[in-house]
Amino acid sequence: MKKIKLSMLLVLPSIGAFAADVAPVAAASAEPSVGLNSTEMLIVILLVFTVVLLVVSVALLNAFKVLYQEQLNPTPYTPPVKAQLVDYHTWLKKEQAKPSIWTKLLSLRPMEEEKNLIIDHSYDGIKELDNPVPAWFNILFLATVIFAISYLFYYEVSGYGDTQDKEYANEMAQAKIQNTAFLAKSANTIDENTVKLDNAPAIVQEGKSIFATNCAVCHGDKGQGIIGPNLTDDFWLHGGGINNVFKTIKYGVPAKGMISWEKNLDPKKISAVANFILSLHGTNPAGAKAAEGEKYEAKNPADNQMKAASDSVIVKKP
Repeated sequence: MKKIKLSMLLVLPSIGAFAADVAPVAAASAEPSVGLNSTEMLIVILLVFTVVLLVVSVALLNAFKVLYQEQLNPTPYTPPVKAQLVDYHTWLKKEQAKPSIWTKLLSLRPMEEEKNLIIDHSYDGIKELDNPVPAWFNILFLATVIFAISYLFYYEVSGYGDTQDKEYANEMAQAKIQNTAFLAKSANTIDENTVKLDNAPAIVQEGKSIFATNCAVCHGDKGQGIIGPNLTDDFWLHGGGINNVFKTIKYGVPAKGMISWEKNLDPKKISAVANFILSLHGTNPAGAKAAEGEKYEAKNPADNQMKAASDSVIVKKP
């Protein structure tokens, strides 16, 4: 250790001499771009070099110290322990002798027992082994039998389950309920533009009942007209056809004393009344009121669904 310390003392003066030789060269070089003059830059380089040299020296001294201590107190040699060899042949035989879960599930037998499973008879030299049916197959077969018996009892014997015929009847009943709800909902979306002419007896009868309750007091029970105009002739005060009649009932004619029925009757009932009124055309009841308004004729008699005034021809009363 004394020799090492002495060598370090000899190295330091050599560093100073090296720095003295390098100083003129660094002074003659170009000015650095970091804002330091040549002298300051030289000092920084010497400091960095000195720090690196000190770090290397400390590392070398530590290594020399470890080597020196190892020489004074050497570590005793320990021979490596030999690993015990595994007899893979014996281990493989033991593993093969153990039946696996897969072997038990499939009811497999080892190849060594094949000679004991051979059946006496043979066909063209082909021998058959007496292997049992696998356990999983027997379990599956038994499960299907239990399921079939339970299914038959639930649907055919006890009556708890619905048969195909009963399911069909239930589905049809449900569809009828949904269809009725849909028609009731769609009926309330009718307006003067979408109303259709419908001469079905049920519609006409419904309209007749509503007419007798709400309209007969002004128009008569047969539409002959009392305070209100005659509804059985060809002349109309506010336009004929299913669309115009529906519109007149819906919004009324306040200027002539006819109220709006929009709040009292839903669109379906207004449509039924309009269809009933059109069914009275040409009936010529006794005591009918004189014609009023203008004669109304559809361009196409087969299509009495006027969308606008241009869809009809108005003929003035003679």
